[in-house]
Order: sequence, then C-alpha cells, then structure tokens
Amino acid sequence: MAEITAALVKDLREKTGAGMMDCKKALGETAGDLEAAVDWLRKKGLAAAAKKSGRVAAEGLVGMATDGTKGALAEVNAETDFVARNDQFQAYAKKVAEIALGCGGDIEKLKAASWPEGGTVADKVTNLIATIGENMNLRRTAALSVKDGVVAGYMHSAAAPGLGKIGVLVALESTGDKAKLAEVGKQIAMHVAAANPQFLTVDSVDTSALEREKDVLREQARATGKPDNIIEKMMDGRVRKFYEDVVLLEQLYVIDGESRVKQIVEKAAKEAGAPIQITGFVRFALGEGIEREEKDFAAEVAEQLAKK
Repeated sequence: MAEITAALVKDLREKTGAGMMDCKKALGETAGDLEAAVDWLRKKGLAAAAKKSGRVAAEGLVGMATDGTKGALAEVNAETDFVARNDQFQAYAKKVAEIALGCGGDIEKLKAASWPEGGTVADKVTNLIATIGENMNLRRTAALSVKDGVVAGYMHSAAAPGLGKIGVLVALESTGDKAKLAEVGKQIAMHVAAANPQFLTVDSVDTSALEREKDVLREQARATGKPDNIIEKMMDGRVRKFYEDVVLLEQLYVIDGESRVKQIVEKAAKEAGAPIQITGFVRFALGEGIEREEKDFAAEVAEQLAKK
C-alpha cells in the first residue's frame, strides 16, 4: 500500500475540493491510488466532479498560423509574463507558428526546421535565452488540414495578431463557399475556446473515459435507493448529459445559448451551399498541465533573514 502523504492528500483536495479528512479516507480506501480516490469521493457525493490535474502554471505565448486549408499552433513558454510582452519573444513565437504550418504537428521536426536567418528553430530559442536572460522552451505544436474546405482559428486573450493565451483551430471539410466556412469556423473555434470539449463526436469518446464515468454515475444513482429499472433510465439521462458536456457537436453553442453545435453546422451548410463536416479541432491553453512551483513567501523571508 502506498504511503498516504500530506502531499497526496493535498493533490486530491485540489482535484476534488473535498475536505481533508474525506480525502485521507478516500486514499486509504483506494490504497493511495489518486484517480481511484477521485472516483471514490464522487461516488460518495463528496466531490462534484473530477478536476483536471494540470493547472495553468507557465508563462509565454501560444502562436497560431492559418493558410486556407491548413493551420498550426505552437506553444513557447517563458518564466515570466514580462518576457511574453517582449518584442523579440513575440516575433519568435509568431514565426515559429508560421514554420509549424509545414511540420504536420511534429515537435521534433519543428525544432529541427530551418530558421530564416540561419540555424534551426531550436537554435534560435537558445539564442533568445542568452539574449533575454530567461529560460524558454518550445513545448508543443499541433496542425490540422483538409483537402477541400477551411481550417479556421481563434486566439483568446490576444497579445498581438496570432499570439495569445488560448489558441484554437477547427477544420471544416466542404466544397461550399469559403468565406462562409471561414466565418462559421471562427465562431466554432470561439466556442471551443470557451467550452473546452474533449471529443468531436459521440463515437469518438474514449471507451475507458466513458466506462469510468458510467461507473461513477451508476453508484450515484444507486445511492438514491430507487429500483433498478428507474436507475437505468436515470443512467440514460446522465450519460446523455455527459456527452453534452464533453462532445463538441453535442454541446450547447455558447454564442446563442440555445442551439447544439451540430445544428449550427447544419445551418451553416445551407448558407455555404454544400455539406460541412468538422474533421477535427485542437485547443492549446498556455501552460496547461505544467505545475508551477508553489513558494511560501513567509518561509522565503525567514530563510533570507537566517542567512544574515
């Protein structure tokens, strides 16, 4: 059995918002398995929902570039938000996104790509570190393309054109009017930025994620004490709600608050003069999944005083 450390309890509290003693008990019941403890708390009604383990904890910029039927995102991290406002850093992030258009979402290929002024993309960031005096990292990239249609993008919290904190690409396959496709594509990208869907369609939902959710929902339904036939009906409704939360085409469209995204696509197809299929989307939120080192300011001051 894994040791139930204070750090483990703290992680579980941050994930679930449950009380310290409840978290400690959940970890004890699940032999220290963090994810199983999250489910245990949810089944007991002690956590409203599992929170994402990664917290936005890195500075820098997400860069975005689109060119008709293709688009790319690239995330460049820095230590401080101050550097993210630096003209040299912004110019680098913008150019990296443009170069990423030809790299197909391969981070190693992007790092090895030629820089216009000589050397590689990776060499350039090394030079920037020496010039600006702060650690930086070309962390990740992603790309989308279609044979016929549009790859549209949206940048939230933009620091400059094509640079910001949340970048989204949406790929629309269609022979319809390209201006109409670009318009609806940008609107759906704005929706993705706000709603953060995890899957494109119901069929694309990860089986393990669905089964895990069903297990939690079933235990919650049983806790009501209702008979099995009623529980199954409750399950149908709750699974449908799960899809509406995590599947892009099933989500309530945030721009009008009434339609489903799939209905917006159907309406846009009529205006564009041809069927539209969303073939993919990608969303980069700056620093997601990177843990920031938490510092105790009082302890830092005390440590400095002790050195004097």
